[in-house]
Amino acid sequence: MSDYNHSANQGNQGNPTDQAAPDTAWSCESCGAKVEFAAGTAALSCPYCGHQQSIAAVPRQVREHAFAELAQLPAKPMAVPGGVRTFICPGCRAVTESDALSDRCQFCATALVADASLTERVVPEAVVPFELDRNAARDALRKWTSSRWFAPSSLKKVSEAETFKGTYLPHWTYDTNTRSDYRGERGEHYYETETYTETVDGQTQTRTRQVQKTRWWPASGTVQRFFDDVLVAGTTTVAEKQLDKLTPWPLEQAVPYQEEYLAGFQTLRYDVEPEPGLETAKQRMASVIEQDCRQDIGGDEQRVHRIETDYLDITFKLLLLPVWFLTYLHAGKPLQVMVNARTGEVIGERPYSAAKIAAAVLAALAVIAVVVVLLVARSHH
Repeated sequence: MSDYNHSANQGNQGNPTDQAAPDTAWSCESCGAKVEFAAGTAALSCPYCGHQQSIAAVPRQVREHAFAELAQLPAKPMAVPGGVRTFICPGCRAVTESDALSDRCQFCATALVADASLTERVVPEAVVPFELDRNAARDALRKWTSSRWFAPSSLKKVSEAETFKGTYLPHWTYDTNTRSDYRGERGEHYYETETYTETVDGQTQTRTRQVQKTRWWPASGTVQRFFDDVLVAGTTTVAEKQLDKLTPWPLEQAVPYQEEYLAGFQTLRYDVEPEPGLETAKQRMASVIEQDCRQDIGGDEQRVHRIETDYLDITFKLLLLPVWFLTYLHAGKPLQVMVNARTGEVIGERPYSAAKIAAAVLAALAVIAVVVVLLVARSHH
């Protein structure tokens, strides 16, 4: 981590600039301007002279933490009362209040990154750095908008917007060995011949058919599975069902957390604690475990009545994932689009053009009318 100077009095009343030294930012080795992380590289880049300087790799590996370690941590740090932190820009010394872990100075746009150890109960363990820069994200959006059926022409212009905002979103990952005891039933199909009557051309006829039935047998057993990196959103700012659409994430490309990767991007602090996050992870594991039980039961059908699961050797980590956000207005309504800044996957809300849908319906009706006319004409010959 780079050196940060923080004051214990940042949350007190008075002039913040009199209470704390400026936050440290990274300076260009060539011109002295403030640099920020360059997406798709392992370097900091100067937005003025273009000079790049490598981010020195830290001598450690990304590791999982025993879930039991949480019991030794304080409930919440006291350095940021109310969840809002005061950044003091090292460039212009302006004060910026933000509930983010990294942000920009609201006056000179200098990249500001907080020391996570002073603001977080759990410090990020790893980060998947931005791979797509703003232009690449715009290209991905352009492809997405051009493939939307019945989209209004205004949507095509969204890709020309300059309002993209790069944001790291906090996520929890969980590893665990599971052992599940189950009880249920195995269903095996068999067939019986059934006699029935039906009327054909006014005559009653007797016929037979094979009818499938199921014979049920009690079943019980134990299944085991290792779950690796079960991903749970650590923020409620974005709906989890929306974030799930950005998957899969290349989690194997995560690198040890370093503040430099956050420079120039917003980083949301987590507002979902790791304990409730684990409960969400267990819900996600449950569907997989049930399928394992059904496969173990075998037969043609399965009924699962009860599953009791033990979770062993649970580990976790806090991971930051990169997303480009774009919010645009259509007919006075704000709509949001997200771009996975690693894979280029685009998901979001899109408007529909009533005029284009109406035109398509009219065209379809016209085609149907032509076909009907041709069929009628042919029937008269």
